Amino acid sequence: MSIGDGDFIIAHKEINSKNFSHSEQLHSFIDELLKQESLIPKDLDAISVSKGPGSYTGLRIGVSAAKGLAYALDIPLISVSTLLCLAKQVNINEGLIVPMLDARRMEVYSEVFDANYNSKREIKAEILDESSFKTELNQGQVHFIGTGVEKFNAICNHPNAIFHNKKLPSAKEQFFIAKRKFEDNDFEDVAYFEPFYLKDFVSN
Repeated sequence: MSIGDGDFIIAHKEINSKNFSHSEQLHSFIDELLKQESLIPKDLDAISVSKGPGSYTGLRIGVSAAKGLAYALDIPLISVSTLLCLAKQVNINEGLIVPMLDARRMEVYSEVFDANYNSKREIKAEILDESSFKTELNQGQVHFIGTGVEKFNAICNHPNAIFHNKKLPSAKEQFFIAKRKFEDNDFEDVAYFEPFYLKDFVSN
């Protein structure tokens, strides 16, 4: 998570651990960052949240917290695509960017962006195989980034495939996307907003 002021991120904290529990630590992290910058919740102008796709439980917890804060503080709620946050970590002049999030087995959630971060193909849940993204790869370089990269790297030998390993969605990129949406008054309805699960919850 991050706190920004103007064009700058002034506070930032992310922990990527299998032992991390949103439900146990999310609110304490929010309090910690605010106190670190001598801020109180009423100093905030808007709340941004990652809308998915992603973990069903993680999305519900994050969105519920964001909606609660936005409602209580009477400030705008801004949603940001998780896949766009990933894509923004790749800076290229030409070619395509494919952020992909690990799902079950050989499945990923992915989208295709051009070098200017315009979506060129809608978000899909898809099973990876050797022919995945062949059309895009045959056109030129394709940068793959996210938690699903390791799966595809193991089966893709195309010379135009470039893999950005060990990259996760970050609140750093999310802030700058949210800032633009704030300036455009692109807000969610706090009462009705729901995260983008892409697929229904499946219990193990």
